[in-house]
Amino acid sequence: MANQFSATDDFQAENIPEQTGADKDAPLKEDIRLLGRLLGDVLRDQEGEEVFAVVETIRQTAVRFRREDDTAAANELDGMLKILTREQTITVVRAFSYFSHLANIAEDQHHIRRRRAHQLAGSDAQKGSVSYALAKLKDAGVERDTVETFFQDALIAPVLTAHPTEVQRKSILDAEHDIARLLAQRDQPLTPKEDAANLHLLRARVATLWQTRMLRYTKLTVADEIENALSYYRITFLRELPGLYDDIEGDIASHYGEADTRTIDAPYVQMGSWIGGDRDGNPNVNGGTMQHALTRQATTILDFYLEEAHTLGAELSLSTLMIGCSPALQALADQSPDTSDHRADEPYRRALIGVYARLASTARALGATNILRKEVGHAEPYANAAEFSADLQVMVESLEAHHGAVLVRPRLSTLKRAADIFGFHLASLDMRQSSDVHERVLSELFAKAGAEADYSALDEDAKVALILAELSQARLLSSPYIAYSDETQSELGVLRAAREIRSRYGARAIRNYIISHTETVSDLLEVLLLQKEMGLLRVTEQELDLMVIPLFETIPDLQRAAGIMEAVMAIPLVKALIAKQGQIQEVMLGYSDSNKDGGFLTSTWELYKAETHLVTVFANAGVKLRLFHGRGGTVGRGGGPSYEAILAQPHGTVNGQIRLTEQGEIIASKFSNKDIGRRNLELLVAATLEASLLPQPADAAHVAQLQQFETVMAEISDRAYKAYRNLVYETPGFTDYFFSATPIAEIAELNLGSRPASRKSTKRIEDLRAIPWGFSWGQCRLLLPGWYGFGSAIGAWVADGGAEQEQRLVQLQVMAREWPFFATLLSNMDMVLAKTDLAIASRYAELVADKELRDRIFKRITEEHANTLTILQRITGAEERLINNPLLARSIQNRIAYIDPLNHLQVELIKRHRALTTETKTDERVHRGIHLSINGVAAGLRNTG
Repeated sequence: MANQFSATDDFQAENIPEQTGADKDAPLKEDIRLLGRLLGDVLRDQEGEEVFAVVETIRQTAVRFRREDDTAAANELDGMLKILTREQTITVVRAFSYFSHLANIAEDQHHIRRRRAHQLAGSDAQKGSVSYALAKLKDAGVERDTVETFFQDALIAPVLTAHPTEVQRKSILDAEHDIARLLAQRDQPLTPKEDAANLHLLRARVATLWQTRMLRYTKLTVADEIENALSYYRITFLRELPGLYDDIEGDIASHYGEADTRTIDAPYVQMGSWIGGDRDGNPNVNGGTMQHALTRQATTILDFYLEEAHTLGAELSLSTLMIGCSPALQALADQSPDTSDHRADEPYRRALIGVYARLASTARALGATNILRKEVGHAEPYANAAEFSADLQVMVESLEAHHGAVLVRPRLSTLKRAADIFGFHLASLDMRQSSDVHERVLSELFAKAGAEADYSALDEDAKVALILAELSQARLLSSPYIAYSDETQSELGVLRAAREIRSRYGARAIRNYIISHTETVSDLLEVLLLQKEMGLLRVTEQELDLMVIPLFETIPDLQRAAGIMEAVMAIPLVKALIAKQGQIQEVMLGYSDSNKDGGFLTSTWELYKAETHLVTVFANAGVKLRLFHGRGGTVGRGGGPSYEAILAQPHGTVNGQIRLTEQGEIIASKFSNKDIGRRNLELLVAATLEASLLPQPADAAHVAQLQQFETVMAEISDRAYKAYRNLVYETPGFTDYFFSATPIAEIAELNLGSRPASRKSTKRIEDLRAIPWGFSWGQCRLLLPGWYGFGSAIGAWVADGGAEQEQRLVQLQVMAREWPFFATLLSNMDMVLAKTDLAIASRYAELVADKELRDRIFKRITEEHANTLTILQRITGAEERLINNPLLARSIQNRIAYIDPLNHLQVELIKRHRALTTETKTDERVHRGIHLSINGVAAGLRNTG
């Protein structure tokens, strides 16, 4: 039997065609072959030749099933999988899963390779780069001063979140990071000995992967999630983010000419985190996890500062016998605990030894317990990161004034940038809790203080009046001498922890409080009152420590958003607090729940409408709007390319201010490779720059056209909403179908995150979290949340045109060409449909025991899928998926032969698992095999969480 992973077998010839002529993807194919061969070597060595025969037979049969719709192949595959032993099944699942992981590494390396090739060839700046954005701005007549003002005032913040779709262990990520580094080395000329050494190390790392447990056998804790996130800072953010600042400064100089002074001194890109502070539905998050998160974050950034300061001390050996230094630098050196005569003439070294000593003291004061390199002598800790940055600035200015400007880059400028960006807190930790929790806490506080017996029973006007009256009082509701429920004590405890963290780590450590399920004005005012109880709101001074941020999630919430914000911003106290915040207010929009609530098309449209209405309300109030986009990995959860998504935002919604979540395995996909991570960070900056500063057509014809487009979208959305709701919420038996035909139950059992998959212990879709909802549809290859309702909605709208059906179709085609919002919607749906596979999905449908239910619902889904494909083709003219994105099309084609068998294996394992479960027995190996297959499918599809 052929070796599935060898460099010359049928698989490679079938799925990765040999290069013809100048094939720019040839290196990618070679890398996939190499990694496949190495995995094959390891598999042969570990498992024996027989496994190859099993794996290859399964792969070939799965290919027949996919490409030929071969019923015999389906029966053959079914029989083959049934007779696999449990040990064989797990080995085969791991083989296919790891190849998906290795293919991802090869693809990422190829993206880096192609970008370097463009740069070496002197090609024009690539779309999505800051240089490309600046060229567009300059051509549009945007002045340098406008660009510089943008960077001084902007806030662009990726926010890392821990959600129950993260399927990667840190140990796996570390091994894969090494493989990526070794693969990159092979692009350089290597001697025969170097090549052999490289191959040996690659084989060793692949063997490490094979012998490393892919899954967690215990539930992931919040502390584990914090450590996982911190690994991305070490790999990417700590160096690549400051480096990006330097590159952008160079791009501005390239397009607009050199400036006399540094043009960007504001931290316009900052990191955010929810990990350790997001309490919504997670009973494991509390004041203690917040404290732990900041301690670990501070330790991570101070470790970086200490290492860089030590290395700088070795590099900056400048002697005053050779060159002078500034009085300020000399004063800094004189304060150093280093009194060695050997360094009496080396002020930079002495200064850095003093800086190191102060950093070491700071690290201990902020919770670090292990300073690897002991300081020369004692020094007082820094009061804040600004003091540390100021010391570095003294060195920068001294070097620049004494012929040492060339020595500022890269290390000193990187360290200075890092100090400004990360401070001593590393990332701002957001707090989040559900509005109903706040209501319960305040009900108890009011009742026990004798202020209101039943706050929850009051109507909205009465609640608002009571809270505003209480906010005007100097007294507190809470008392240390009254016993409160555990929930109330915990909620007051997290606010107390926030106050302590801000005092210890700086104001940027925690500055946002997000309210899930915001439905009323009182939901916002409740958090103001709770902050007052813990000293975070000082009404007399009109000072608020934590910005209160509403999160509008469901379709009804989005429709109420502008009205709620208009009402709350009209309250005198709130107006005063916003003024103290710099006349800026943030609003968060939830993509996941709105999609689960109303479907892909309606969710996208309602988000667009909410944004445009918010722009109007904020403009009338004279307040700057900052939107926080709660995007997930899947298109059904607001995912898709960030660059296009930002550019598709309604005009006036960006304005240099944007925060967006990075969730689940998307964090690993974007930031586990430093070069890919740098590119993704640059995409965010470039898109925000373009969306904020590019002039928009404002002529009457353009305005009229946009209004016409929006009218069409509103009509289509109504139809799509009805189609989606009818299937998901109104079709008898649909819930049973979903829980049977997807691995939702098995996903809920996976040790993926510290938060439960469902808000309540029910089998109701309404109670299911949107994240596992979307993840489950991805696993069974239907990806229903990313397209369902589109075909029937547009088909009905076109048909209702009567004699004007053709004109309506032309209207849609114009919208696709002229309206970025609609073009992005179609592009994202195209990507989802490219990953959708009805043949595979039909295998999952067989898990539904009720044949009548299975046939009835799967038929509806397949009919809607066919309608959607037909309508999409009529609008775009493209008969094939991803015709405008050949790179992604090739990516899917390269990996599909490995994803398909994992799906087939997953179905068989689920059958076994559920059969055992009904007999009140379990088989841990079957359970583990399912989870391994979930990991492999997620890795293969990538943006599935």
